Amino acid sequence: LATGPRQNNSIFYEIRTYDIKPSKMKEFVEMINKYVHLRTAHSELVGFWSAELGAMNKVVHVWKYDNFAHRTAVRRALANDKDWQGKFIAPVLPLIEKQHNEVAYLVPWCQLGKPPKEGGVYEWVTFQMKPGGPALWGEAFQAAISAHIKTGYTKLIGVFHTEYGLLNRVHVIWWNESSDQRAAGRHSAHEDARVVAAVRESVRFLESQENVLLIPLQCSPLK
Repeated sequence: LATGPRQNNSIFYEIRTYDIKPSKMKEFVEMINKYVHLRTAHSELVGFWSAELGAMNKVVHVWKYDNFAHRTAVRRALANDKDWQGKFIAPVLPLIEKQHNEVAYLVPWCQLGKPPKEGGVYEWVTFQMKPGGPALWGEAFQAAISAHIKTGYTKLIGVFHTEYGLLNRVHVIWWNESSDQRAAGRHSAHEDARVVAAVRESVRFLESQENVLLIPLQCSPLK
């Protein structure tokens, strides 16, 4: 995410967002925690979260694939997995109101990170940038993210740039020990001249932004 969509390998991430029927959220979470091992037998789960603030009755999960052929093979295997289809898919589909997926790459200047310990909260921030892609806004966006990292109040987990789905969209995942720590850090960042300057430059290319506080499910590798 510098002067173009540079990709050093074919690895990509599928971001899935499900809206769950309000009365069925507890049941859905119980089912995924119980049966997700049937799904992870086929490909790698990065994280699985439920929305706490900024959205309701919503789950977000991220899956890693080596390439598109890998995903095709996994989807074919899942369709033929009788345990997965019978024990999970059939009973869970009636609990879901809406499904949405995107394909995204990690930006070249970011590696997928891990929190320093378990038990914190995740902030999922979605930036809808102006058309033109990284060639237009990549450097300013990276500078804004780097400025927040330097404040030290938050931990960067990953930055994803969409390839399929709504384009010119960037998802940033942050980790904090608690919601209160995040709030205090944000207040401090807003008074940091480095952050203010970087954000002022980046926001010229911003169309919209959405923040959601996420809680990792018991089954999530990222906790």
